Amino acid sequence: MIGVIANAVAVIIGATVGLLAKKAIPESWNTIIMKGMGLIALYIGIRGIFDGENTMVMIFSIVVGALIGEAADIDGRFNAFAAGVEKRLDSRGGKSNFAQGFITSSLLFCVGAMTVVGSLNAGLKGDLTLLLTKTVMDGVSSVMFAASMGIGVMFAAIPVLVLQGGLVLLAGLVEPFLSIAVINEMTCVGSLLIMAIGFNLALDAKLKILNYMPALFLPIAFCPLYDFVAGLF
Repeated sequence: MIGVIANAVAVIIGATVGLLAKKAIPESWNTIIMKGMGLIALYIGIRGIFDGENTMVMIFSIVVGALIGEAADIDGRFNAFAAGVEKRLDSRGGKSNFAQGFITSSLLFCVGAMTVVGSLNAGLKGDLTLLLTKTVMDGVSSVMFAASMGIGVMFAAIPVLVLQGGLVLLAGLVEPFLSIAVINEMTCVGSLLIMAIGFNLALDAKLKILNYMPALFLPIAFCPLYDFVAGLF
């Protein structure tokens, strides 16, 4: 768990530095910085979608995941909670965009092969190389994101701790379900969600990102299901 804890701490420290830097950034610069973060998210998302190898798995994951998320109204419920947090932060002075910062940074820090493979390597082999590399990357990224999106970025340390910590602790149990094909499709779906964040930031698209979140985990079921059905023909 050392690598996971280090990753979460790096996000908190980086976000703290970013929040301090935010005070020195003129308010008039916020819009252009946010648009720039959107372009970065688009680049990261576009690069990641090419990890996918099975378009049908991606399509079914997005469609079914969106239906689940919409039925549960994940985005609406979280934004209602975030609005309460933002109200408290605003009452202390200074604007906050808790939901946007939290969702954006959580996806960027938790999606990708480095998260899954790094956590499995730490849990199965005690190899922290990938997680420590990711720790440095996330720490630097959290500075930039907190400077533009506020304190919500700091709270992204929670999903980092929960997701990566869970994978490390349960590595022996989950490894059989996380084949290379599954990890690639999860990365592809997650990258599409990161692209959606980019559209929201750069183009104000107002996509309900959290309602698509169940899609991130559906390749775990859909990849073997697709292989089974394809084997029948």
